[in-house]
Amino acid sequence: MDDALVKKIAAHPRYLELKAARSRFGWTLTIAMLVVYYGFILLVAFDKELLAQRIGSSVMTVGMPLGVGVIVFTVVLTVVYVKRANREFDALADEVGKAALR
Repeated sequence: MDDALVKKIAAHPRYLELKAARSRFGWTLTIAMLVVYYGFILLVAFDKELLAQRIGSSVMTVGMPLGVGVIVFTVVLTVVYVKRANREFDALADEVGKAALR
């Protein structure tokens, strides 16, 4: 890629907006994922009794749905990111690309 084009894109105000929004959103989702994942790991490490409690008279324990919940939460975060990226970030990137080629 041409250095002049790279500098033009890097200085474009909408690119800076895109970069900041995407970074802020990515860090927010990362922190949410870390809290959920490490929260679960800390429960496993320090409160085994809670996770080992049976639900009703079945063999299922509290830890099983919590573990599945961590996995589902990961999928939900991925869907949230993809939807926002497709709706907002891609539009901003297209706008910057078109403006840079003018």
